[in-house]
Amino acid sequence: LETTSGSIDILSIYNGLPVTSIGNSAFKDCIHITSITIPDSVTLIEEDAFNSCSSLTNIIIGNAVTSIGEEAFEDCSSLSSVTIPDSVITIGEEAFEDCYNLTNVNIGNSVISIGNLAFAGSGLTSIVIPESVTSIGNGAFVNCTSLSIITIPDSVTSIGINAFSYCTSLTSVTIPDSVTSIRFGTFSHCTNLSSITIPDSVTSIRDHAFSSCSSLSSITIPDSVTSIGGYAFSSCYSLSSIIIPDSVTSIGD
Repeated sequence: LETTSGSIDILSIYNGLPVTSIGNSAFKDCIHITSITIPDSVTLIEEDAFNSCSSLTNIIIGNAVTSIGEEAFEDCSSLSSVTIPDSVITIGEEAFEDCYNLTNVNIGNSVISIGNLAFAGSGLTSIVIPESVTSIGNGAFVNCTSLSIITIPDSVTSIGINAFSYCTSLTSVTIPDSVTSIRFGTFSHCTNLSSITIPDSVTSIRDHAFSSCSSLSSITIPDSVTSIGGYAFSSCYSLSSIIIPDSVTSIGD
């Protein structure tokens, strides 16, 4: 299908049978496709389905899709906006990785998990994570250098390692009360992050959690924290003072 070009409307019925999924690599490397319409009959977009469709600017996703597979839209470098319908439950690993012109994403209200590297290297400027989401995967937004505003709801209990690493436009973040651990490198190299609110639910700040956050000037560690990992605040050049509560029993290298 690499020679396919222009606007593509996927049929809901083909040869008398309903079209319910778009298979692995179905349109991968179709560099001349400009837009795609996915009908309501489709419930699954599988791995690499539209990977490297570099001219794809517009996607209309039907209201029956429940899962967006791994690398489904990776390297769709012309894609600027995506609306993920309320039917979608999971966004797979690397689903929109390196979509560097993707500035706007509306995530539907049924998504439970955002996979590892799902939006890594994309051009997102802001993102609202819906209250249905419970987990943000490893590196989910790593290298989103234009991301300046993010809203994380109380439904999120797990934020993966390096989830927001190298988000160099991020200036402030509020971590919800549902999160118990700030994991390895979660906010590392967020060089414009100047303030952070750590809730009382957090018990551990892991290795490199805020390393190289060179604009971080103040931080309050709550009494719930019992351990601070190695290099947690290394190269935080603007951090002139810090109060470590009595609850902390372990401080890493």
